[in-house]
This record gives sequence, C-alpha cells and structure tokens, in this order.
Amino acid sequence: MAQTLVALIVGLCLALPAAAAQVKAETKKPVRPAWSELKPEQQKVLAPLAPEWESIDAPQRKKWVEIADRYPKMKPQEQQRLQKRMVDWAKLTPAERSAARNKYQALKKLPPDKRKEVAAQWQNYQRSLAQQPYFSPSDPPAPPDPQTAEEATSVATPARPGNQPPGTATAGSPAPAAQ
Repeated sequence: MAQTLVALIVGLCLALPAAAAQVKAETKKPVRPAWSELKPEQQKVLAPLAPEWESIDAPQRKKWVEIADRYPKMKPQEQQRLQKRMVDWAKLTPAERSAARNKYQALKKLPPDKRKEVAAQWQNYQRSLAQQPYFSPSDPPAPPDPQTAEEATSVATPARPGNQPPGTATAGSPAPAAQ
C-alpha cells in the first residue's frame, strides 16, 4: 500500500508540471497586434520591421504602432530620419537592442545637469565627425598629378619599336644610325 501511495505521489509530481506547462502554453495569448492586423499605412511605415515583427514584444509593438500613427504628421526630414533609424534598429541583434534600451533608460534616470553634459559631449562628437574629411565610394578619384602621370606612363608602356623617342634603341631593334 505504501509503495502504491509513493508511486502515485511521484507520478503526480512528474505529471503536474508537464500538464501545467501545456495548459499555460495553450492559454498563452498571441502578441498583438499581429502584422496582418496593422492598417496598410502602418505596414508601409513599419516595413523595415516586418521581418522582425513576430519577435517584438507587445509593449514595443504598441510603441511602434504609435510612431507609425504619428508618421504622417512628421516633416519629410523627420520621416527620412525615422526610416533610417528603423532600418538600423532592425539590423541589431536582440542583445544589442536590449543594451540600447538599457542605456536609454540609464540616461533618462540621470539628473538634468548630467543629461545636459552628456548631450553637450554628444554634440561635440558630432561636430568633430562633421569636420573630418569623408570620401564616399561614389566620389570621383582625384585627378592625377601630371608629373606622376607622365612617369607612370613611361614605366608602364612596354618598349616596342615605334614607342620610343627617336634616337633610342630597344632590345632586339637596330641601333639608330650614327650621323
């Protein structure tokens, strides 16, 4: 009898967590709004986030929907900045996103004077970047220095009959006639 009772208790201990997990999984509500529930205008604005939408939690989805609703009222420059930032955000890993959120929360908790100091440091950094020369891949190369170009041509051009100045000889060609 004691063995039966122990077996029953052990069986219940093993079965209950599994049954509870199954019930919890079945009662788990899907995160809303789903991508298909968004208005077409919202989907257009949030398009950079579409591949990641299912992995975004409910509070973050709500914030993105609010941003999409404000989007039409934004100036074109603000809209472009938002689109670029969404693309950048979508490229981040979940760990990088979490770190960015944590850093943002930490900055919000700073006293106002410290926040101003951080903002000033950021502006100085932005100015220093703006002063540095930047060459994009679409920039045309600088024109060659005429002196260097002439030397490069003389080195790169193989010596062939007819390619050298008059009065010079190349290997395998007759020497110029003496005058």
